[in-house]
Amino acid sequence: MTPVIELRRVSFVYPRAEGRRTPAFGMTDVSLTVEPGEVVGVVGPNSAGKTTLLRLLTRVVSPAGGEILLEGRPLGTLARADIARRVAMVPQEAPRPFPFRVEELVLMGRHPHTPDRYFESDTDRAIAHQAMIATGVDALAALPLDELAGGERQRAMLARALAQEPTLLLLDEPTAHLDLRYQAEVAELLRTVNRQRGVTIVLVSHDLALAADLADRLVLIGDGRVAGAGTPEAVLEPSLLEAVYRCPVIVEKSPVSNRLLVQIGWPSAERG
Repeated sequence: MTPVIELRRVSFVYPRAEGRRTPAFGMTDVSLTVEPGEVVGVVGPNSAGKTTLLRLLTRVVSPAGGEILLEGRPLGTLARADIARRVAMVPQEAPRPFPFRVEELVLMGRHPHTPDRYFESDTDRAIAHQAMIATGVDALAALPLDELAGGERQRAMLARALAQEPTLLLLDEPTAHLDLRYQAEVAELLRTVNRQRGVTIVLVSHDLALAADLADRLVLIGDGRVAGAGTPEAVLEPSLLEAVYRCPVIVEKSPVSNRLLVQIGWPSAERG
């Protein structure tokens, strides 16, 4: 079966700002394969290269070396509209101000399929409506996006992505800035999208426990390289995490949920 995404020794480095001493960063010699129907979580510290990976997969930036294949075809040879029909991106949050109603936002997801039309067809509206039902925002269709709560906005952004009918769904910190209730809602929604629609998902997250709970495989990135890849149990290994995050780490399983829990190994305070 042809992988949805394949990175072959991909490298990319952001240019260093002139006059600044900040070192350049990016990715170096990264190889990675994502199979159809997989949920892959990408984790790692700040500036490790996680968001760079998403930017490469959406061709916002192009690799300096190596090759990226989308469904077996070189990503660099595909038209941007062709990529948008296959790959949908959900950012951390919509830009503000964003003066559009929820329905208008979701219908934007149909643009890659109708780039030469000024108005949506009945088919476009039906697909957008189903995407809103699937994400539970159909009752919010007439509301301005700026009036929604954080979890509602995130579900509306996901509805727009589903309206694209993508093969691959990319998410950058999908539960950032959300409270526990909305985190749970978004996590369950992603499970449903993957299982019922068969959409392949790559998600970047700082929440190691959430990534482990959602993903079939984890990819741990450190200093622009793949430091570990495999099952959540194999990647969330204390010595590996300590080497990448450079701090003591404790990994346990919850006796209630059996979920992996990752904590900082704070040193015990000395008592006088």
